[in-house]
Amino acid sequence: MSEARPVTIAFDVMGGDHGPVEVVKGAAQLTLESPNVHGLLVGDRALIDEALSQVKYTAERLAVHHAPDFVAMHEKPAAALDARPRCSVMVAAELVRDGEADGMVSAGNTGAGVLACARTFKLIPGVRRAALATVYPTAVSRGEKNDPFSLILDVGATVDASADDLVAFAVMGAAYARIISKNPDPAVALLSNGTESTKGPARVVEANQKLATLRGLRFIGNVEGVDIPKGTADVVVCDGFVGNVCLKMLEGVSETVVELARYAYKEKLLWRAGLAMLSGGIERIKEVTDWEQYGGAPILGFDKLFIKAHGRSKARAITNAGKVAAKAVKSELSKAIQTSLPG
Repeated sequence: MSEARPVTIAFDVMGGDHGPVEVVKGAAQLTLESPNVHGLLVGDRALIDEALSQVKYTAERLAVHHAPDFVAMHEKPAAALDARPRCSVMVAAELVRDGEADGMVSAGNTGAGVLACARTFKLIPGVRRAALATVYPTAVSRGEKNDPFSLILDVGATVDASADDLVAFAVMGAAYARIISKNPDPAVALLSNGTESTKGPARVVEANQKLATLRGLRFIGNVEGVDIPKGTADVVVCDGFVGNVCLKMLEGVSETVVELARYAYKEKLLWRAGLAMLSGGIERIKEVTDWEQYGGAPILGFDKLFIKAHGRSKARAITNAGKVAAKAVKSELSKAIQTSLPG
């Protein structure tokens, strides 16, 4: 994509736990921080205009497209999209499909976002199923920016992936790591119940064999769950069922550690003193694990880009999701994935 042409990102304003206000604030801030990125706010025009009246933004880089409906976080995606085809996430996807925007961001219902893409975008040739990727903090930094996280995919878009799907996920994840993290040669691994190439269900064993012979990809074999926080691999590949369970477990561990620290602080003076000594390290952990700075998770496999922001996203996370989306569009991520897939 030419650097001269601005990138337009469509924002599903109605999605997310905090409603239109935080999404509008984030998109507005993006126009102030990124001169070559335009925002297209999709949702209830009256609510958007009200939110815009409370923030600063660059008017020539922000537009509004009215969508009369939206999908709530608790709704079943297919039923909601069938009942309300003009909902904000569907309209945003159609604007991207029609060339009115180059990519989209939503903090709303994940299933609805994935399904809207599936109904609107095309799969990249050679990709049978899309994958939802996410990042997780690790003990190892990587890439040009020393990003302290690994990429895990799939974490929920494709529950039952075949060996060929896992191979495609590996290629897509590696391409994303190269482009977004500026990691020129990411280490890619399959998540299994043992490091041996014969461990795991048949599809994992078959995928291991195929990846081992795939040129242009630094495949390091199987890793176990314990290897994810260690940062053994830059890209960890699994099916959506395993990935979602793994992700929820990792999130639970992080939340439990925070709760234990709070308990220790309240209970004993000695523990409080110890936590004070560790305060710098704890702040560093908070910084590293702060998902808001990463913006969101990409849906990989479609010819158009969708970044799924966390449901709890506030303005900063939305701004960063827009930046990640624009970077992926400018770098022509979809083309990079297609050229990397095995023939």
